[in-house]
Amino acid sequence: MSAMSKSAGLLLACLLSVPALAADLEIKDPWVRGTVPAQKATGAFMQLSSKGGVTLVGVASPAANVVELHEMVMDNNVMKMRALPSLDVKPGQTVELKPGSYHVMLIDLKKPLTKGDVVPITLKVEGRDKKIENVDLKAEVRDLTAASAMDHKHHH
Repeated sequence: MSAMSKSAGLLLACLLSVPALAADLEIKDPWVRGTVPAQKATGAFMQLSSKGGVTLVGVASPAANVVELHEMVMDNNVMKMRALPSLDVKPGQTVELKPGSYHVMLIDLKKPLTKGDVVPITLKVEGRDKKIENVDLKAEVRDLTAASAMDHKHHH
């Protein structure tokens, strides 16, 4: 094998391995709360973890005109929702996006979301190298009354 074909083979092997290194983010149990016909906003929920640590710097979805990262906070005994510019996913820790806590807010929905629909969501993830990558996921729509999978486990 010539030196040229060896280096070409090595280059190809490197290029093929790149997608495996894409965005160090694991996503579990993504879901969206269903809506009633006139409702124009809902939440998306999931668990996020990362081996090396990443920062969620944005969210997008074709299902809504406005998509934001939000958190619920107690302020003078009043539960308030506020938009977050980013959310850190620390190495080895799970960040749970769930009702009453961090979540993705889908605002100005393009159509009602009913149980069984699938909502594409893109998470914009910044790695430690400061490069931003898009991570696409599909979240299943659950009943309007749905709780997270974690909540279900406690009731049985």
